[in-house]
Amino acid sequence: MGRPSIGTRKNYRHGRWQTWFLVLAFVASTQTVAAEEGADLNSQRIGGGNPGIGKQQSDAGRCQECHGSDGMSNDERIPNHAGQYAGYLIKQLDNFQAGERKHPTMTIMAEDLTEADKADIAAYFASQKVMEGEPGSDTSAKNLFLNGDSARDLPACVSCHGENGKGRVADNVTYPVLGGQRRVYLRSQLVSWKLGERANSPGGVMNKVAKALTDDEMTALANYLAGL
Repeated sequence: MGRPSIGTRKNYRHGRWQTWFLVLAFVASTQTVAAEEGADLNSQRIGGGNPGIGKQQSDAGRCQECHGSDGMSNDERIPNHAGQYAGYLIKQLDNFQAGERKHPTMTIMAEDLTEADKADIAAYFASQKVMEGEPGSDTSAKNLFLNGDSARDLPACVSCHGENGKGRVADNVTYPVLGGQRRVYLRSQLVSWKLGERANSPGGVMNKVAKALTDDEMTALANYLAGL
């Protein structure tokens, strides 16, 4: 076969550059969409509060003493707040103020907070790197998390709390981040839901779920979620 003519080579190079241009344009547009989606998710997570003011408020109000300056607590009994949805944190503070959720320390901590205080403090913790668990944890509850148990009318945890338990917002309900949360705290809350000591989930769904779980399942779920 003879060597292609100059015109043919020019057309080939022109076509090749057109192809590369289209590829680069597609990649750039994909990255732009991904960046916009990431920005939307970040905005959704942080809410309307001011993280800078929230940092000062949470320090002055001694929130950071228990929940950590980075939102990671140093006590298994105390929840992490790192990357938690601001909407969820605000709801809990509202519930502590109203007596719908009870805790001797948190009731006192929340009682004098204004709406702006709650939004700012929640925004600060929500702006931190989302909590992550340690790999190699107990995975015996993975199937329960992913698939639930239809025989007991137990929904899959992932259906509400999202992939890897990192929470989500759907139908105006904020489902909290559970993946990477403290295992002792997680189990204690499941027990509280089961006993009816805590009853502030939408429609009482968590009370129904917890009542269907055995003690071993609650332990396994807490261990699994803590490792995500």
